[in-house]
Amino acid sequence: MTGYDYDLFVIGGGSGGVRAGRIAATHGTRVAVAEEYRYGGTCVIRGCIPKKLFVYAAHFREDFADAAAYGWDLPGEPSFDWRRLIANKDKEIERLSGLYRKALTSAGADVFEGRARLADPHTIDLDGRHFTAGTILIATGGRPQRPNHPGSELGITSNEAFHLERLPERVLVVGGGYIAVEFAGIFNGLGSKTSLAYRGEQILRGFDRDLRHFLAAELGKKGIEIRLGATIKSLTRDRQAIAVEFADGRRDLVDQVLYATGRIPNTEGLGLEAAGVKLDEQGAVEVDGDSRSSVAHIFAVGDVTNRINLTPVAIREGHAFADTVFGKKPWRMNHDTVPSAVFSQPPVGTVGLSEEVARGRHGALDIYKASFRPLKHTLTGREERTLMKLVVDRASQRVLGAHMVGADAPEIIQAIAIAVKMGATKTQFDATVALHPTAAEEFVTLRTPEPDPKA
Repeated sequence: MTGYDYDLFVIGGGSGGVRAGRIAATHGTRVAVAEEYRYGGTCVIRGCIPKKLFVYAAHFREDFADAAAYGWDLPGEPSFDWRRLIANKDKEIERLSGLYRKALTSAGADVFEGRARLADPHTIDLDGRHFTAGTILIATGGRPQRPNHPGSELGITSNEAFHLERLPERVLVVGGGYIAVEFAGIFNGLGSKTSLAYRGEQILRGFDRDLRHFLAAELGKKGIEIRLGATIKSLTRDRQAIAVEFADGRRDLVDQVLYATGRIPNTEGLGLEAAGVKLDEQGAVEVDGDSRSSVAHIFAVGDVTNRINLTPVAIREGHAFADTVFGKKPWRMNHDTVPSAVFSQPPVGTVGLSEEVARGRHGALDIYKASFRPLKHTLTGREERTLMKLVVDRASQRVLGAHMVGADAPEIIQAIAIAVKMGATKTQFDATVALHPTAAEEFVTLRTPEPDPKA
């Protein structure tokens, strides 16, 4: 690759791009990474990390209320300071962003701040400066998509939600995916009157059906109003409030509308099509199993490819790319059986196939389920419940999917995911000694499958 300024030029300093650049640099590659905003990308700056910090904050209202059942008396009424949360969150994000940048420079990569685009298949235009590279990696992630109905500019997306000057008293969250569900829980937990409007028949499309209905019921118990089959017609300003008109004629007044109506790949204006890189109908870079685009020396990882839009997936895709192309250690990211979590309240953890998908692929199944009130709430009196479910192939007894709604679900499913990934059978689950008293033990004590609806 002599004759080029760099062996590898990475466009995008998020999780996938930083991992790829760092690993490639450790292989002795001449690497440059360009990021137009802040290093860390969606996850660190305006996604997973600040969102999880907000979720922690939202839990304290219930924790304070529950403390009395365990003998704690709290002096006075607890108060919440939104501005303090924002300031502390910003401080932590600044620290993490610096670590991402340092990880690259410590590995020997050059880092740039600015908007990079392809001037030609081997040339990068960085705000007027030009660099050439033998290999180019696109890791620009995705961005929130806004609806196009009248007045949509009055609403915000998840990007802006982390920087509001004050906590709104009344919030309408529009959407039914994990971002919508998570922010509904955050605002509700912090004290906002919260409603969620979704045009579909139930929240969390694509997740297991039992899990979706169970979570919706739990969110309702916490005071979140969920409106299904709801489509917004327009937003208008009404003094200091926002008037929301729905397609069915209903009209509400809220202080903030948050759109969580999907995300689209960040490929606009990058010069990809002119360079010969093929994009799909949503603007995502089409890649093969090695993350190679239609142009042999141009690769892409992470949300910009619209495969599985999760931070750990982008990281592994970036690592596999660097090892394969520059480390003489070829391997591919396996996109099967990837665990995921929804940091709703209560949270969701899931790995493997939903019951609906499993029936289509495997036919006869054994379904094991348990629903119970957690031990913690036997004293608090709170009516929150936990759901645990195993989807098992009847012929082989392999566990095809594990799903949970309840406290610590993501932490529990992370461990269960190892077993599911390894192809563990229900017999092996049964042979595992339960750890008591925990919620997790239910996954190894489920003994009676549900009646087969087709029997």
